[in-house]
Amino acid sequence: MKGSKFRTAEQAVALIRDGATVALVGGGGGLMEPTCVFRAISRRFLQTGAPRNLTVVHALGIGDKKAEGMNHFAHEGLVRRVIGGHWVWSPRMQALARDEKIEAYVLPSGCLMQLYRDIAGGRPGLFTHVGLGTFVDPRQQGGRMNRSATGELVEVVEIGGRELLWYKSFPIDVAIIRGSFADAEGNISLDQEAANVDVYAAALAAHNSGGLVIAQVRTAVNVNSLPARSVRVPGAIVDVVVVDPEQRMSYDLPYDPTISGERAGPARLPAAEHSSVRALIARRAHQELRDGAILNFGVGIGEGVARLIAERGEGGRYYQTIEHGTYGGSLLVGMLFGFAQSPSAMIDGPSQFDFYAGGGLDIAFLGFGELDARGDVNVSRLGGLTVGPGGFMDIAQNARKVVFCGTFDAKGGDAQVTPDGLRVNRYGTVRKLVERVEQITYSGTQALLRGHQATVVTERAVFELSREGMVLTEVAPGVDVRRDVLEQMGFTPIIPAEPRRMDRSLFEDAAACAEPA
Repeated sequence: MKGSKFRTAEQAVALIRDGATVALVGGGGGLMEPTCVFRAISRRFLQTGAPRNLTVVHALGIGDKKAEGMNHFAHEGLVRRVIGGHWVWSPRMQALARDEKIEAYVLPSGCLMQLYRDIAGGRPGLFTHVGLGTFVDPRQQGGRMNRSATGELVEVVEIGGRELLWYKSFPIDVAIIRGSFADAEGNISLDQEAANVDVYAAALAAHNSGGLVIAQVRTAVNVNSLPARSVRVPGAIVDVVVVDPEQRMSYDLPYDPTISGERAGPARLPAAEHSSVRALIARRAHQELRDGAILNFGVGIGEGVARLIAERGEGGRYYQTIEHGTYGGSLLVGMLFGFAQSPSAMIDGPSQFDFYAGGGLDIAFLGFGELDARGDVNVSRLGGLTVGPGGFMDIAQNARKVVFCGTFDAKGGDAQVTPDGLRVNRYGTVRKLVERVEQITYSGTQALLRGHQATVVTERAVFELSREGMVLTEVAPGVDVRRDVLEQMGFTPIIPAEPRRMDRSLFEDAAACAEPA
């Protein structure tokens, strides 16, 4: 006889044992985050000291960069090991990693999502080219982000004469997932959510490991009232359901049916870019577009290209994708990165990463923290702080073309965009174009082996990756090549006899759209 699976959050988290390996879902900014359950875990630990020594696994970033999401797990003693795809949403967890209070690992988001499927299927792990030549390659750091992390999560193997990375399977004891509706039998619908992410894969990994699946939803419904095609996680693999009537789409967004894809609506245009320098970079990157291209945008200045597409009503010219599993629509930015208004399709996150890993993307617009002479890029560890790439590695390594978008330097720089060009008033104190990156998140060598293109767009200059090295192809009007570019870099690029000048109209547009930085 089937009994009701509805429980309070307190009853649900009391089932989590010390030392458990817990898989979490979420996508930053509150997207698909089971906040009520996370808060209950934190309360239980602070009140009772249990559970202790958890291993926490999360593919995407989870949090608000303040107190929510992974920050609820950032108590010394609550977690022993964290395997995360993106850490920047949780400064408290970053601090625990920096201070050697936990074992800190980073693996690519897509690989973690796909690994859940292999765990569920009883396979030894995920075998993939993603991560070769980067910091997750065991010949480098093997995904270890601090001294406390000594585990061997990844190995290099050769299959059929092809070198691959083996991301090893491990049991999942608990999965904490989220949906919109649930019945007493535990059937879960995601109909009013902004994405599917890795909800099903994480739940199945836990169930088939003999573990526990806890689902948080906003609304309880009668048994047999959910259409079968609306059920994305069957009750057969769900153990406990927690109802949170205050559940929101994001921390700031209660509910919007145009974001869940239930209906279309007028485009919600993203706010205009307030930095003329960032606007200039986005406008130059926009020139790399071609009609019919399948696109992806990363957090940061790459979002500016999505802004331009929305502002100019160009959405019908391209196929826009988000790694969370969403296609089409108007992409939202900032704290709502990962959300899209009026999307055309939503699929599961692991399947979206299959699409990326197999080379389905034409162009990706991504940020960069550091770049060196070999075309290697670092976004995963900056200034000794664990950041993590999120879906960056899965996307950048496999897109046919990557356009890296970022300022030429960082920390205190001052450049003014005028209709006539760029005036550099003060250089930043941190170089981003360096002799060697602190950590390799994108391998220029691997990109060349795969025949992919890479372009680097900054406000002062544009570079292209070649087999001979990084080539300086364009310079901003008003910029002195030697003083403002070459002397501010940690390496000497290949320089054609006369680098082109960036299109002057870009500066007119950028100067008009925003105040100088």
